[in-house]
Amino acid sequence: MELSYSLTGFYNFLFTLSLVGGVIFVVLFYIDAGYGKMRSDKWGPAINNKVGWILMEAPVFLIVLYFWAMSDVKLERPYWIFFLLFEMHYFQRSFIFPLLIKGKSQMPIAIMLMSMVWNLLNGYIQGFWLFHLAPMFQPYSPHWTGSWQFIIGVTLFCIGIVINIHSDYVIRHLRKPGDTNHYLPKKGMYRFVTSANYLGEIIEWVGWAVLTWSWAGGVFFWFTCCNLVPRANAIYHKYEKEFPDEFDRKKLKRIFPFIY
Repeated sequence: MELSYSLTGFYNFLFTLSLVGGVIFVVLFYIDAGYGKMRSDKWGPAINNKVGWILMEAPVFLIVLYFWAMSDVKLERPYWIFFLLFEMHYFQRSFIFPLLIKGKSQMPIAIMLMSMVWNLLNGYIQGFWLFHLAPMFQPYSPHWTGSWQFIIGVTLFCIGIVINIHSDYVIRHLRKPGDTNHYLPKKGMYRFVTSANYLGEIIEWVGWAVLTWSWAGGVFFWFTCCNLVPRANAIYHKYEKEFPDEFDRKKLKRIFPFIY
């Protein structure tokens, strides 16, 4: 009875977060999250961008590490593969990506705190499901690594992470040292969309949802879309104003090639 209640409570929590994600999706079409290209002083005090990224991304890495380390299935296949894939992404986002950021840009503390809260919640969702609830209610047998869900999911995840990292590389190298001009990114998937890095991240997490075949993974994918699709729309319109001639020639989309 206690375990059933735990699973029911967990699914209720996922449902609530899904509703919150829907609200965020709508709100972000009217209010720009003031970081990165949309940086705005109206969001209040700010801190160094590198520090902000580390503080807001590291919690999810650490929480999933804790749940994995404390579980009884951590060395069973495919649980350790889930762990390695997830932590590979968040190690890069928490401890490598921030150190590669150029310049002295800043991040509003409010944005950092909101992102930190989401990452704390998401770390709990993914870690608690995979390493504590799933072994009791939906065990992943060693044969899961040969399932179509796992194969397709891992393929999408890897494609997404390559697109994401390469797109970040393109953005970092748009300008030579000392150059302060703005440029429209044109390499890689930026030939098709203005937010190729977000496209890569969405592909990653749809892959994660498929390879874990779980509501926890599905909610993560949904929340990612709710956050990144409106932001991609804002970036699209920003570029459209800055580079109108190139937009007319390229017929770029926002985040999904040939679609949106």
